[in-house]
Amino acid sequence: MLGSTHGTLTTHSRPARVMACGEQPRHTVHGISEPHPGDGGQGAGVVDRDVSGRPLHAPALDLDRFFRPESVAVIGASDSEGRPNAGITRQLITWAERVGARLHLVNPGRDQVFGRPCHSAVAELPETVDLAVLLVGDPLPVIEQLGEAKVKFAVAFASGFAETGERGAAAQARLAEVVERSGLRLLGPNTNLNAFERFREDLDGPAIALITQSGHQGRPVFSLQELGIRLSHWAPTGNEADLETADFLSYFATRPEVGAIAAYVEGLKDGRSFLLAADRAARHHVPVVAVKVGRTETGARTALSHTGKLTGADSVVDAAMRQFGVIRVDGLDELQDTAALLARAKKPTAEGIAVYSISGGTGAHFSDLATAAGLRLPALGDAKQAELHQWIPDYLSVANPIDNGGHPVGDWRGRKIIDAILTDPSIGVLICPITGPFPPMSDKLAQDLVDAAEQTDKLVCVVWGSPVGTEDAYRRTLLGSSRVATFRTFANCITAVRAYLDHHRFAAGYRSPFDDAPRIPSPSARKAQALMRPGEPLSEHAAKQLLRAYGIRVPREQLVTSAAAAVRSASLVGYPVVMKASGPQLAHKTELGLVKVGLTSASQVRDVYRELTDIARYEDVALDGVLVCQMIERGVETVVGITHDSLFGPTVTVGLGGVLVEVLQDVAVGIPPFGEDQARAMLGELRGRALLDGVRGAPPADIDALVEVVLRVQRMALELDGQLAELDINPLVVLPRGEGAVALDALAICP
Repeated sequence: MLGSTHGTLTTHSRPARVMACGEQPRHTVHGISEPHPGDGGQGAGVVDRDVSGRPLHAPALDLDRFFRPESVAVIGASDSEGRPNAGITRQLITWAERVGARLHLVNPGRDQVFGRPCHSAVAELPETVDLAVLLVGDPLPVIEQLGEAKVKFAVAFASGFAETGERGAAAQARLAEVVERSGLRLLGPNTNLNAFERFREDLDGPAIALITQSGHQGRPVFSLQELGIRLSHWAPTGNEADLETADFLSYFATRPEVGAIAAYVEGLKDGRSFLLAADRAARHHVPVVAVKVGRTETGARTALSHTGKLTGADSVVDAAMRQFGVIRVDGLDELQDTAALLARAKKPTAEGIAVYSISGGTGAHFSDLATAAGLRLPALGDAKQAELHQWIPDYLSVANPIDNGGHPVGDWRGRKIIDAILTDPSIGVLICPITGPFPPMSDKLAQDLVDAAEQTDKLVCVVWGSPVGTEDAYRRTLLGSSRVATFRTFANCITAVRAYLDHHRFAAGYRSPFDDAPRIPSPSARKAQALMRPGEPLSEHAAKQLLRAYGIRVPREQLVTSAAAAVRSASLVGYPVVMKASGPQLAHKTELGLVKVGLTSASQVRDVYRELTDIARYEDVALDGVLVCQMIERGVETVVGITHDSLFGPTVTVGLGGVLVEVLQDVAVGIPPFGEDQARAMLGELRGRALLDGVRGAPPADIDALVEVVLRVQRMALELDGQLAELDINPLVVLPRGEGAVALDALAICP
């Protein structure tokens, strides 16, 4: 008889910290002590990597000499009027003077450019320069010269690389190889002058650092300076043959002047680099707000043609950003408003929102939208409402939203009302929607809000709904305040405030998943590797052995190769039983009629065995036997699986199982490594989460057991990376609380 009987179901209790089978203590790899995984620290000659070989920390690249070089060379400098290079050269001369950099011009056909001496070759440069700007059509031969001259950074504007197709991609690959050999770091190709813009130096406070893969898409954020919001850096990454979004994200996260990072991303060059950079930002509590294109097939195709990079499966990108606290927004207007708020606002003292307006209709409208977006509007207590009614007529509601009826804002009462709201301990954010100007009351209201904001640590937001935007109350009073966050639309205000609260909640509880990532394979991995069949799927029987190796429970079952053995196994397993054909090519057994449930007698078992083997012969399907399984008749069907993403590598999926996974596609994705908190957060993302809590009289499911399975599967994803391409546990039946979870079926595919 093939196979063996699995143990009976046991009760499940939550461990203090879930560890996969055979997990070893941290910070030891084959007897070699590793550095403690701090913020990118590395021991001499030691690389901190997880069990799959991926780095767990990456030192932040020092880009100080890129943004503030002491010496700059312009290769291909020109003063020929009417030519693009002349205008670029003039701008770079002005920029170098502004940042205090020594400038050297290089052009083999010129002795002078704009009256300045010009060198004929890179080799003639009088010093080792920090930054070289290449105004040449083919940067490749110049890169080699710059490498010999020990130049630290270079910028290549030239186009015609990966954004143009296969030939361009091949040219970019050659360029990347030369850059790597040269030792310098390259921005571009296909980039622009955004890094050398003129930033206002008269603005203070925390700044926004900007990263864009399309320069024009950064213009709205750059223009925030005209509204008094400080920008410190702009990195236009272009095709990212070398320097990428992650390099600048990691650098900006450590800059003391940066209050928030805004990014427009078309495609990620390397998923792990992005996660490590986002992790560094999360460790430093620096908010990252990003527009990531590629949500649709059209958007993804456009992004590919523009930057020559894969966009990755959008659901995986979305999950990766959410897991590491990156705030994803859809529009450039949302990007600028959300980044501006996060850069400047102090940490919230409470999460409650108070909506204050001069109109009951305005307050109700805004409150509906805010509540639907998940913001909490707590009802003010009786004492606070009585206080407000000293200045607001009794017939108006002040529970929250607070309606003042209009007239109180025109006199001394207006400021009293605002101060009273802000002193309520349940309120952390005051939002005042002003749908249109109505001077002089709107002017007085705006000034009172600004004055109150200066006296409180709480966030004060104003929505100025006028489409004109030239009113003094808006241009001078509201925009002149560094403490009031001003918006033009309800939607953008709600998006930004929700992101503000989400970020600080995330930052307060953030623990880097890389700190606890497994470094060495467990005994489970060695058992599982013996089951692998390169290039083949595993049969259900073999896939369940794989699950057993990682301590994931399966039903009592036996694999048999005769009708008589099936009858004997059924009596051992216990009636009623389920019988299934088992073979490596049987991904969808039900459709072929190769699954029979509810068998209660020896005669049924005998007949079904013959039926299953007859169907397999007719369909020309090879079997390794027939499974006789314990029948599980209750519980919530879920699915847990492993897939491989082109950017991020192995990913773990959890969702509602059975046929619901195909019909509803209600799944959540996690990027290993992650801990128990993230596994629970994934369950919270499911639309059908209530099914696990018990509905219509059903008992609550054993969520702790489901979380444990998710964590064991992610350990499997890491340890078998490269050996296991796909795993699908469906259904994983989650039994009532305390009784565990059982994998009824499994599909595993080896690459």
